[in-house]
Amino acid sequence: MAHALVIGGTGMLADTSLWLVNKGYHVSIIGRSAYRMENLRNRTTKPSLLTPILVDYCDITLLKEKLEETIAHNGPIELVIAWIHSYADTTLENISSVISNWNSGKWKLFHVLGSKVNVSEVQEKLKLLDRTQYRQIQLGFMMEKGHSRWLTHEEISQGVVAAIQHDLPVHIVGTLQPWEKRLL
Repeated sequence: MAHALVIGGTGMLADTSLWLVNKGYHVSIIGRSAYRMENLRNRTTKPSLLTPILVDYCDITLLKEKLEETIAHNGPIELVIAWIHSYADTTLENISSVISNWNSGKWKLFHVLGSKVNVSEVQEKLKLLDRTQYRQIQLGFMMEKGHSRWLTHEEISQGVVAAIQHDLPVHIVGTLQPWEKRLL
């Protein structure tokens, strides 16, 4: 069975986590809230395909330990969807290192980024091993009747699923134009 990891999979990526389960993945989910994790488990008919990893991803030592545990138990991770805040600047590289150490083949990383991020700069700064097939998902905003609004969690998850299905180097969810109309 294919194994996926979703970072932020109980919040705005909850529907993405459930979609992966429905596609037959075993899904390990990094989150901090046991309550939100339990709510997610209650939304699926296949809770045995979800492995909660309750950890703050800024605690790199504990994060690596928990990742190694889930990989040892559920097999190598082949797909990662990562929503990581910018203040955790080494987290993604540490996750990538652990996954690459346990995976002899190529694996995909879909990095979810905010609307203000320069995607080229992010990719240039990351130090990932060659086996990592790196993709970016940039979250924009929606325009309705001349006004902008942020994406809903449902729209974000739908956009992430579309990014996985289309497998493009960069996928934008919503729009980034007109830039001056975006919410501040």
